[in-house]
Amino acid sequence: MARELSTDPYVPLTGSLPSCATEQQAKAWLSRQQKRNREGTGFSFTIARRTDDDAVGHCGLWLKELGEGRATAGYAIVPSQRKQGLASEALALLTEFAWTIPGLYRVTLFIEPWNVSSLRTAEHAGYVREGVLAGHQMIGRERRDMVLYAAIRRTGRGR
Repeated sequence: MARELSTDPYVPLTGSLPSCATEQQAKAWLSRQQKRNREGTGFSFTIARRTDDDAVGHCGLWLKELGEGRATAGYAIVPSQRKQGLASEALALLTEFAWTIPGLYRVTLFIEPWNVSSLRTAEHAGYVREGVLAGHQMIGRERRDMVLYAAIRRTGRGR
């Protein structure tokens, strides 16, 4: 799964998985993902197809701003398994998991405006578009605009 993800030209630009990763590089990336929970930086999950339990992607919840009640989520599906609703289902389940974390009330996504599939994924998983952040993030060697989506934990007292 990690090696196929690394063949997508965009995925290596947004994280630590090298482009066209070797088996050793893919295993090192998986090892880094597995350490996130122990280090307290977040949670990293493999997305598996329900029918056969094959790994088809990756998603994560990053807790850098947990002290403020916020987290950021991300997801990626291997190119050969896209357009099946797997990312939306995984993101919805990841968000349900997020609400089990005490003090967390907001999960955000940052998606480039051109990435229509990812924008749809966010909406199908119940995220709400909040706006565009101009020049928000460095991707590759370029500062890029990002569409901000969020899911808010609902409590018994309004928001």
